[in-house]
Amino acid sequence: MTTIDDVTRAPEAEQQQRQVWDLPVRVFHWLLVTALIGAYVTNRLGISYFKYHVWCGYTVIVLVLFRIVWGFVGTRHALFRNFVCGPAATLRYVLGLFRGRELGHAGHNPLGAWMVLTLLLALGIQATTGLFGNDEILNDGPLYGYVSKEVSLKLTSLHRYLFYWIIGAVAIHVLAVIAHHVFGRGHLLHAMITGSKPQDSVPESDGIASSRTWLAVLVAISIAGALAWVVRHAPTPIDDSFY
Repeated sequence: MTTIDDVTRAPEAEQQQRQVWDLPVRVFHWLLVTALIGAYVTNRLGISYFKYHVWCGYTVIVLVLFRIVWGFVGTRHALFRNFVCGPAATLRYVLGLFRGRELGHAGHNPLGAWMVLTLLLALGIQATTGLFGNDEILNDGPLYGYVSKEVSLKLTSLHRYLFYWIIGAVAIHVLAVIAHHVFGRGHLLHAMITGSKPQDSVPESDGIASSRTWLAVLVAISIAGALAWVVRHAPTPIDDSFY
C-alpha cells in the first residue's frame, strides 16, 4: 500500500543523481557543436568571412585532438577503453534493442561509441583538409604553402564533400538522442548538460568524483599552442599559376 510519505519521498528519490560526464567532456561537446555551426554559417556568408571560417576550423582541430587525448587520460567514462566495444558486442547490443532488451550503460552505449569515433575521424579530416585548401579566388588555407596547388584543390574538394557526410552523421546522432528520450531510455541531452544521470541507472562504482579539469586545461593549451606554432611557421605559398 502506498502511503503519503512514499509519494512525498518519490520525487526526492528521482532527483538523486550520480555524476557520469566530466566537465571537460561536456564543454568539448557543446564547443564542438558551436564551432561546427559557426563553420557552416561563415562559409555560407562568403569569402569576406573566410578568416572566421578558419578560426572555426582551428577550434574543431583543437577540440578533436583534445578529445582523442582525453580518451586516454580522462575520467572513467571518457576513456576509450571503457566504452568502445568490438563488432560482436555491438551486434549483441543492436539485437537486444530489436528484442526490447537494452543493457544499461552509464556512459556511451556501443552504438554511441562508434558514432563518437566516426564523428571524431570525420571532423578531424574535415578541419585538417581545410587548412590546406584554397577557393581559387582570394583566400588560401593557412597551411596551403606545404602543398602544391593540385594537391590543395583535391583536399579542398574532399573538404567540401565530406561536410555533407558529417551533416548526415550528425542528423543520425540527433535522431538517436530524440528516440532515446521518446522511448523512455533516459534523457541524454540533460546528462550532457549537467553531467549526471539518475542514480538508479548508474551503479555507485560507475560514478565519478572529479572532472580533473586542471589536466584538461593543460591538454587543451598544449594542443592549441602546438597548432599555433605549426600555423605560424608554415611556408609562404608559391604562386605556381605561371608554371
